[in-house]
Amino acid sequence: MPHKKQIHTDRHRAFRALLVAERRAKGFTQTEIARRLGKPPSYVAKYELGERRLDVLEFLDLSEAIGFDASALLEKLGKTGR
Repeated sequence: MPHKKQIHTDRHRAFRALLVAERRAKGFTQTEIARRLGKPPSYVAKYELGERRLDVLEFLDLSEAIGFDASALLEKLGKTGR
C-alpha cells in the first residue's frame, strides 16, 4: 500500500507558527495583511490555521506585505528539523 502523505506535519505547523509570529511582531492583524495582499481576510485565516497551503509566490508576496526576510524565515524553519 502506498504511503499516505500527511499535510499537517510538524514542519508545516512550525512554518505557520513562524508566519503568525512575523505578522504579530509587526503589529498587523489578519485583516490588514489581507488588505495589503488584495485578498479576503479568510485567505490569511486559512493559511494560518493550516486549511490551505501557500505556494512559493504567495509566500514571497506575504513576506513583502508583512515586511520580513523570506530567506531568513526559511532558514529558521530549516533549523527546526523534520
